[in-house]
Amino acid sequence: MSYVIRMNGNSDSIQKDALNGKGIGRNGISENGIDRNGVSKNGINGNSFSVNGFDGNSFKGIAVHHVSTRVPVSAAKLKARRQRWNVRASEMSKNTLNPIRAIVDGMKLTPNPEKPMIALSIGDPTVFGNLPTDESVLQAMKDAIDSHKFNGYAPSVGYLQSREAVANFYSQPGAPLEAKDVILTSGCSQAIELAISALCNPGDNILVPCPGFSLYKTLAVSMGVQVKFYNLLPEKSWEVDLQHLESLIDDRTTCLIVNNPSNPCGSVFTKEHLRNILAVASRHCIPILADEIYGDMVFPSCEFHSLAPLSSDVPILSCGGLAKRWLVPGWRMGWILIHDRNDIFGSEIREALVKLSQRILGACTVVQGALESILNNTPVEFYQSTISFLKSNSEICFLELSTVPGLNPVMPSGAMYLMVGIEMEHFPEFQNDVDFTERLVTEQSVFCLPATAFEYPNFFRIVVTVPEEMMVEACGRIREFCARHYRPLSQESNDLDQ
Repeated sequence: MSYVIRMNGNSDSIQKDALNGKGIGRNGISENGIDRNGVSKNGINGNSFSVNGFDGNSFKGIAVHHVSTRVPVSAAKLKARRQRWNVRASEMSKNTLNPIRAIVDGMKLTPNPEKPMIALSIGDPTVFGNLPTDESVLQAMKDAIDSHKFNGYAPSVGYLQSREAVANFYSQPGAPLEAKDVILTSGCSQAIELAISALCNPGDNILVPCPGFSLYKTLAVSMGVQVKFYNLLPEKSWEVDLQHLESLIDDRTTCLIVNNPSNPCGSVFTKEHLRNILAVASRHCIPILADEIYGDMVFPSCEFHSLAPLSSDVPILSCGGLAKRWLVPGWRMGWILIHDRNDIFGSEIREALVKLSQRILGACTVVQGALESILNNTPVEFYQSTISFLKSNSEICFLELSTVPGLNPVMPSGAMYLMVGIEMEHFPEFQNDVDFTERLVTEQSVFCLPATAFEYPNFFRIVVTVPEEMMVEACGRIREFCARHYRPLSQESNDLDQ
């Protein structure tokens, strides 16, 4: 226990015996080093005192001391003390679940020992070593390291020069950007997390594509934010079901997530379709989080349109990064581009993003140091070569699986993925897509990610970044697997008999 002593020259403020009558003068002020006007004689001046930047008027002659005295601990307090250790995980951690990990960890994945494993499940283009980044990208990193200029902390939002480089790279006539509109993040995943955190409170809801990237749900649910899934239509190359989207909006909807080009679908929206999405957001005054990490990774027959230049009023937080287009996901460099031409976000959302960025003190400074050179000096041929490879592998996979009874692949237009529908009624041995893909590993050592991980059962996702010969081999094994387990419906059997 302690007494709080107000040293204001009033002898009535304390009892003389509070400190056993020692060290207190007649004015209630210690006579040891403090004069009778309440002013220390040892380097403290003014009417009270000045310490650590407080001026002499800060405390108006009042000083506060805590003087400890020993008082027996009450029985109630002793009883209230913990009798044993009880350290528990936080509610946030309990509410954090990655659907992909949950599903994959629950699968019995025992490959056929007679066939080498082919993993078509991992969205990391570097896994097989056939898609290295460009030499100019590596040289930019080497130069940044050798300069010794980027070994310390940067501002939490990123170096000004690096943000200017991103702003210049992505500025368009319809959507100009300045450094103040850019926040650098630790990968695109953190950019998405910051955007959701800045826009949403517990109890709010966000609109998420289905099928869609599972991280949206992982992040939102851990924050107490409800996720509402709007449908994408495979028969329309995965366009948004606009009517379904609009039906989900209510007064607690705070954000619409649009992923274009899409993971897991590989779809690329037309300019007209993007304008239709914007019209829904505009009618209901809903800001958009545009996940454009695969921006410009589209096949030659298509064109990528960033959402921001098409918006006349809807404010947009566009999330991107180096991971996929530059083939360096492990470098963890992402960004948020703030598009707010009508100042709807105002200073509040900008300040929120800055504050949230301070939680981890920003992205890797070495990569920031290399960023300007990476953006400005990577040759066009590098991008074209990557896209050409992805398109070729996608066509091989689509053409091979299109002729497999019971499978319905959807040809992608970009990104690194292809979705395949399973006509489960023709595979009665399997309960669902998880069962189907699990057995595919057991028999053929080919692992495709079941689309239940993307809230879209009875499909599976193929990553098309594997070497071409592995893609051909994998498709052959999938064909063999389906031929073994395919069963025609009874009506089809009758037709065949006739």
